[in-house]
Amino acid sequence: MTTADLLQALRAALGDDHVLTAPADMAGYAEDWRKRYRGVPLAVALPGTTEQVASVVRLCRAARAAIVPQGGNTGLVGGAAPDGSGKQIVLSLKRMRRVRALEAADRVLVAEAGCVLAEVQRAAREAGLLFPLSLAAEGSATIGGVLSSNAGGTAVLRYGNARALCLGLEAVTPQGAIWHGLSTLRKDNTGYDLRDLLIGAEGTLGIITAASLMLYPQPAARRTAWVALADVAAAVHLLARARDALDAGLTGFELIGRECLHLVARHFPALRAPLPLDAPWYVLLELSDSEDEAHAQARLEAVLGAALEAGGALDCALAASLAQATAMWQIREHIPLAQAAEGLNIKHDIAVPISRMASFVADTSARLQRMIPDVRLVVFGHLGDGNLHYNLQAPAAADADAFRAQHETACNELLHAAAMAAGGSFSAEHGVGLLKTAELARYKDAAALAMMHAIKRALDPDGLMNPGKILRT
Repeated sequence: MTTADLLQALRAALGDDHVLTAPADMAGYAEDWRKRYRGVPLAVALPGTTEQVASVVRLCRAARAAIVPQGGNTGLVGGAAPDGSGKQIVLSLKRMRRVRALEAADRVLVAEAGCVLAEVQRAAREAGLLFPLSLAAEGSATIGGVLSSNAGGTAVLRYGNARALCLGLEAVTPQGAIWHGLSTLRKDNTGYDLRDLLIGAEGTLGIITAASLMLYPQPAARRTAWVALADVAAAVHLLARARDALDAGLTGFELIGRECLHLVARHFPALRAPLPLDAPWYVLLELSDSEDEAHAQARLEAVLGAALEAGGALDCALAASLAQATAMWQIREHIPLAQAAEGLNIKHDIAVPISRMASFVADTSARLQRMIPDVRLVVFGHLGDGNLHYNLQAPAAADADAFRAQHETACNELLHAAAMAAGGSFSAEHGVGLLKTAELARYKDAAALAMMHAIKRALDPDGLMNPGKILRT
């Protein structure tokens, strides 16, 4: 099948309006969110049903055209970016955004892959339930995307990553067959777990078209606090204290370095920090309570009062209203946006055992500051599950582009090696994509890497599903 034949067949299958070929129409699909990768697709296909997705896959396979699945295009490692060959088809799921079913008795919601995360949260909330996956890009990230990258977010401490919130999948295989795996069962021990194989595979083993998602009860009350701390060790101690006292009620525990707040204040001055910016570290924590507001308030005050009395916390502010709690979370969620507004930076998404976090941050920060005097360390993340976004911003007077070009390789090597030496990971929740394929080849256990290659060859022998992502060919 020639290129012209493929485009004609795609238009016949999807309709002319749902096959984009003009550069201006494809621009938003050709570049990743960080504007780090900019490709040249042959076309962008926008199927509206699972059957149409399967048709696109079969047509591309017949034409030997590679497919790049794409959801909200909010990823940070280039996992949904096409290459510059002009031969790949971007397959966008954005038209598939129906909530197909919500069964309150089973506490399950079935959503198509193009459903925006915030829409799924809203549908659950309107049914009096909770879909707890929450992240900064939830207004544009899609269900297919968050599952394909096994996204984490701010509530992993209590509810787990995206994988832990998914009961079943519907997906299209690299051969164009439809796998009807939308189970709503908590227990289904009938062979290989194909669901978990596709989750986190970044579209390299098949295309997720719908998912059965777990719902939870809405908490009776929420309480949010902002705490100033002298160092990361104090944050780790506060985490242990909060876990002991609040148990599963502790649903968020975010570590935020002072430099993050300086950036937010500079670029989003309307977002005012609840405490003066005179401490080096802060924690944003949230308690979800199953009883009532008074019970939640008493539990959180007890934890923070003990931390202040013991000297582990320097100061704290408790949100007195939902509006104040929302304002605290908005500060946290605007850190990546403030970084982007400040200029290109060097990003890291690492995981380290909590027991080693304090020494890891102290040691690596000192090494980085010796390597690059005046570097701004923009460190924040999900301390409750050991995941930090350990980012480096250029010195205030430096050119951001030149800074990244000069220092990125050395900084990546330092931080990733340090994380691995501490028993951690170079990728906690963003995935591998294009950005970290070299790290995967370097650090992954040889036997595990061999099994991954074997799975890829078995399921996608033609190598047409999101080639170049995760595994180097």
